[in-house]
Amino acid sequence: MPRLVLTVIGDDRAGLVEALAEAVTAHGGNWEQSQMAELAGQFAGIVVVTVPADRADDLRTALEGLEGLLDVSAHPGSEEPEGVDDWRRLRIDLVGSDHPGIVHDVSAVLSRHGLSIETMTTERRDAPMAGGQLFEAHILVRVPPGTEPGAVRDELERVASELFVELSVGQD
Repeated sequence: MPRLVLTVIGDDRAGLVEALAEAVTAHGGNWEQSQMAELAGQFAGIVVVTVPADRADDLRTALEGLEGLLDVSAHPGSEEPEGVDDWRRLRIDLVGSDHPGIVHDVSAVLSRHGLSIETMTTERRDAPMAGGQLFEAHILVRVPPGTEPGAVRDELERVASELFVELSVGQD
């Protein structure tokens, strides 16, 4: 069965996931994986579904009917590249005073070493007792064969000291 990757966004309110799930189920689809969150008053997410090939176009049409409730885009899914399961994984956690450029500088290190971000969550929150805002990130990356995790860790630690953030890097 074909896999579809759905991106969804809409004004946050009750019933959004149910409306999306109803459209998927009504067309014989199966909800496989998702990540969703309320961000700045918007409900946003990404969902992977499988659907019988002969019903995929009907599902796309039904998803267009959610306009006004949710804006949904359907993209064809693809299989993971062969051998990617053999890649090591690293978990990167950081926290520090919020300021522009943290994500840019950390992601630049990852890109230079050919690492692929599998998941990334970030948030800003009030700093306890000190005032101001803290930035926190949790990143899971895949490390291609031939890349030395120690070299990645060393460069991330250098960048973390320049950014004044606490960093931990470990194998997942």
